[in-house]
Amino acid sequence: MAKQLHALAQKVWDYHKLDHTLIKSDCIFVLCSNDVRVAEYAAQLYLDGYAPFIVFSGGVGELTLGMFKGSEAEHFAQIAADLGVPESKILVEPQSTNTGENIQFTQALLENERLDPQHFILVQKPFMERRTYATFMRQWPNKQCIVTSPAISFDEYPNDVISYSDLINVMLGDLQRIRVYPDFEYAIEQSIPDDVWLAFQSLVDIGFTEHLLSDG
Repeated sequence: MAKQLHALAQKVWDYHKLDHTLIKSDCIFVLCSNDVRVAEYAAQLYLDGYAPFIVFSGGVGELTLGMFKGSEAEHFAQIAADLGVPESKILVEPQSTNTGENIQFTQALLENERLDPQHFILVQKPFMERRTYATFMRQWPNKQCIVTSPAISFDEYPNDVISYSDLINVMLGDLQRIRVYPDFEYAIEQSIPDDVWLAFQSLVDIGFTEHLLSDG
C-alpha cells in the first residue's frame, strides 16, 4: 500500500512541475507561502543575475497565520536581504491571500512604481508551478513568464512545516483547481492526462480530501 501510495503521489507531483528553462528576465516575482526555501532560492536567482529586482507578494494566509512576525512577503524579503539582495532591489506586496491576488496586487504595485517588466521569472513551490503559470497567463496575458522552484524532490520536500500527508492533500487541492478554475476564468486551461487524474481520484478515495474545494 505504501509503495502504491507513493507512486500515485509522485505522478501528481511530476505533473505539477513544468521544468521551464531559466533565462534572464526583467523581474523575479515570488509568490510567497509557508516555505522559506522559496525565498532563499529567489534570492540566489537575483544574486546570479537573472533579473534586476525582486517582488515578494503575499499577506497572511491560512497556513501562515501566526508563523511569521509580519506578512509572508515581508518575511521573505528579509530573508533575501539577509542573503545579500540590496533592499533597494526588493519590492514588497503584503496584502494578497491567493494566487489571483498575488498577480493583481503586484500589477498595481508595479504600475505605482512606474515599472513595466515584460518577462517574469515566477518563483513558487514545486507543486504549485503549473497552477501559478495558468493563473498568471489568464490574469496577465500580455506578459511573458517562466516558472521555477527550488530543486527539491517529492521525497525531500516534507519537513517540520509540511508533512507527507499535508503535501499530498495540498497537491490534490491544486490539481482540482487546475481542472475547475478555467470555468471561472481564474486560469487558462491545462490538459490533465488520464493517468494523472486517475491518480488524483485514487488518492481522494484513500482519504486525501482536506484541501479539496467544498463543492468538488
